[in-house]
Amino acid sequence: MVAMSKIATGNGHGENSPYFDGWKAYETNPFHPTERPEGVIQMGLAENQLCFNLIKNWLIKHPEASLCTPQGVNKFKETALFQDYHGMPEFRQAVAKFMGKVRGDRVKFDPDRIVMSGGATGAHEMVAFCLADPGEAFLVPTPYYPGFDRDLKWRTGVELVPVNCESYNNFKITRNALEAAYVKAQEANLRVKGLLITNPSNPLGTILDRDTLKSMVRFINDKNIHLIGDEIYAATVFMEPEFVSISEIIEEEDVECNRDLIHIVYSLSKDMGFPGFRVGIVYSNNDSVVSCARKMSSFGLVSSQTQHLIASMLSDGEFVDNFITENKELLFKRHKYFTWSLSQVGIGCLKGNPGLFIWMDLRKLLKEKTFAAEMELWRVIINEVKLNVSPGSSFHCEEPGWFRVCFANMDDHTMKVALLRIRTFVLKNNEAMVPLKLCRPSSLKLSLSRSLSRRMESPGIMSPHSPLPQSPLVRART
Repeated sequence: MVAMSKIATGNGHGENSPYFDGWKAYETNPFHPTERPEGVIQMGLAENQLCFNLIKNWLIKHPEASLCTPQGVNKFKETALFQDYHGMPEFRQAVAKFMGKVRGDRVKFDPDRIVMSGGATGAHEMVAFCLADPGEAFLVPTPYYPGFDRDLKWRTGVELVPVNCESYNNFKITRNALEAAYVKAQEANLRVKGLLITNPSNPLGTILDRDTLKSMVRFINDKNIHLIGDEIYAATVFMEPEFVSISEIIEEEDVECNRDLIHIVYSLSKDMGFPGFRVGIVYSNNDSVVSCARKMSSFGLVSSQTQHLIASMLSDGEFVDNFITENKELLFKRHKYFTWSLSQVGIGCLKGNPGLFIWMDLRKLLKEKTFAAEMELWRVIINEVKLNVSPGSSFHCEEPGWFRVCFANMDDHTMKVALLRIRTFVLKNNEAMVPLKLCRPSSLKLSLSRSLSRRMESPGIMSPHSPLPQSPLVRART
């Protein structure tokens, strides 16, 4: 057999992670309400299927947006022949306006700094190629999206250094943690070129507050390294406090920062539910990064047909305003019902207000406080409960017992089946649970006892008796 490259024969893609193993279990036996009622329910895929009717209704009213209709076919030739890797001007203008709208119009984006890519995956790799050489490193707070090990490392040769965050302070990113990771990289002879943050967070389902963002800007400015802000879940913040973009922070008077160091990765995969359209965006104030990224975008352009459709849709101001509002309300209602249902069987989760998932606390179900016990529990959930949830260790979480569970990628019936399976499993195993000692006084120990839960409840974790939040969107309508 002819030898192949190291990239081809290596394991840099990370496909052997439990994160992807769960997908494989689902694909071999996918749940179907009538054909496979005992199949595996996919709760490991962060998709927003709740907003599809909003999109569908717009498409029905605007058939001219599609080139494959009698109303839109006149645009077919010019769109099919379009090859400019800068992207259609109307597409870049519409995306820039949408990005500003999602951030409450508190900041404006320049269409000429919009660079296309094949989804956020392509955008992250593009930025890594622009900012770092093989063997150099980015700091990444944990827990973080498992795909980053593929997106930023596989073909670029870049290293990722974890910034360890812990549950005792709700996984807050502190200056001390950043400094510790920076020193660790130096001790490993790694040159740190940047800090990658996800805001809103995947997998935590939380947002970064203004003070934390300012602290990170001061850190990267002091170290003279780049900051990449992954903001692909910006429009999924369904409840106060509101999302604050890194693009807003650098505009504030009390923040000193070299703006050439700030870059944003964006996408329509999560905020609009378009993962198949592969619309990824790199936005930078750095002219050299914009120029280099634009050249690299030749390897992963957004199709001209998709650009045409997106430009038409996002140029409809009334639709965009309604979509943002109604999408948030749909996510809020699903999140509220899902977390409340889990609380009824004593399962808590990290308090959050954005995203398509929750960070579920199953520490009390572990036989012992080890990652081996976490994997044992995960295998039971996959193989016996028939739910694909993602173990925290696959997100580089430093503490065993946390799981990411997606709630927006299924219809109401499937969600209720999933919740019933969880309820049955927890109640069945409730008497066999081995209580764990608290590692810190502020940690939450879940209990079905109302008084105990109230005494030990951490402000950042939803216990069985946490009050149900109310969306500002709902309050405005009642």
